[in-house]
Amino acid sequence: MDRRKFIQKGALTGSFLGLGSIGVNAMVNGIGDVSAFAKAKNGAHSFNLNYAPHVGMFKELAGENVIDQLNFMADQGFTAFEDNEMRNRPIVEQEAMALVMKEREMTMGVFVAHKIHWTTPHLASGKQEWREEFLDDIKKSVTVAKRVNAKWMTVVPGHVDMRQDMAYQTANVVETLKQAAAILEPHGIVMVLEPLNFRNHPGLFLSKSPQAYQICKAVDSPSCKILFDIYHQQIQEGNLIPNIEQCWDEIAYFQIGDNPGRNEPTSGEINYKNVFKYIHSRDFKGVLGMEHGNSIKGKEGEQRVIDAYVESDLFL
Repeated sequence: MDRRKFIQKGALTGSFLGLGSIGVNAMVNGIGDVSAFAKAKNGAHSFNLNYAPHVGMFKELAGENVIDQLNFMADQGFTAFEDNEMRNRPIVEQEAMALVMKEREMTMGVFVAHKIHWTTPHLASGKQEWREEFLDDIKKSVTVAKRVNAKWMTVVPGHVDMRQDMAYQTANVVETLKQAAAILEPHGIVMVLEPLNFRNHPGLFLSKSPQAYQICKAVDSPSCKILFDIYHQQIQEGNLIPNIEQCWDEIAYFQIGDNPGRNEPTSGEINYKNVFKYIHSRDFKGVLGMEHGNSIKGKEGEQRVIDAYVESDLFL
């Protein structure tokens, strides 16, 4: 499942109408009684890492209401949440979701920071108008990040420019990211660059973890780091743990998905128990986004996702 389908799914399942009576009342009343969102954590699993589900992942068990979904995630023991579509949600919805995350002590993970150009050479082109568009999106996303207490935002540089040498394209991307980092640094916000695999996203400029590492070193900012998507890098380059080790000082965020299928751990070929064990051994305190589908439909499949994370998290 590609990112665009996730974004469309998030927009549908997390619409304003899906907030339900509790969420709507909280927004109408302003800050309101935060405890109205809270639920007991009886029986929740205590995970070793901060795995982050997304809107729609548990809609059969929790219902369409986005607030109920957040509470359900917390009830299962998940300590983080990510939402690609957060910047496009109504402000009132963003505020309601942030309120729940604060009450349930959930860390907000990534959201997509800008319009992604899937078929045009956006940042690689060096075109000033596209650079300005990107930087304007970054400025707007700072406001969103503050509203929902987000530290990380996803950046995808766009398609490769077939009419320019790769070195020139890299210089164009680095220069734009340096300007974006200057916007983000005063706020302590980090843009995370996500390499995407050739099969799901053919022709994109950024595809490999060493390439992302080189760019982050060139930008040389605490606000420009790597989003290491384990699913994408299994397809693109494999050799997962050694590549994670090589990139470690520039990785700020992980995303998860098994291969083939881009579903929950244990559904494919990746030994996630060992991958999680390594990440934990490096004392990683950040978020691991569950950016994948469910291998089985319905409530049974949603419970299988929870069980898969419990199983894969038992590495100590």
